[in-house]
Amino acid sequence: METNKKRSKAILWTSYILQGLLVVMLSLGAFNNLLQTEMAVKGAVEMGYPESAVFYLGIVLSLAVVLYAIPRTMLLGGLLLTAWLGGAVATHLIHRDAAPLTIAPIVFGALVWVSIILRNENVGRLFFGKKTA
Repeated sequence: METNKKRSKAILWTSYILQGLLVVMLSLGAFNNLLQTEMAVKGAVEMGYPESAVFYLGIVLSLAVVLYAIPRTMLLGGLLLTAWLGGAVATHLIHRDAAPLTIAPIVFGALVWVSIILRNENVGRLFFGKKTA
């Protein structure tokens, strides 16, 4: 993915910081799944996922986060994270969880795309049809 040279440094740094925070937070979840911590296994089982799936869920999330963290593959990573977070929303809705648990993945998904739009003018045009910054 090409970084537009005309973007202001403030906009670019905002996107880098936002992306960095998201990568750290999502990586924590991925590592918990990969390490199959008690918290990760218990949470997955309570949501209806088999214990045997926790490690594989960690692999999928790790792959999505790595792709999102790399500038050339950030768009693909953003798409995969959107799918992951959409699954989280669906899981919370199915279990009739409290609104904050259901809204959190929506907010994370929006922030993923805000960071991408801030970084890449072409993606911003796809969403808004004009220059975004």
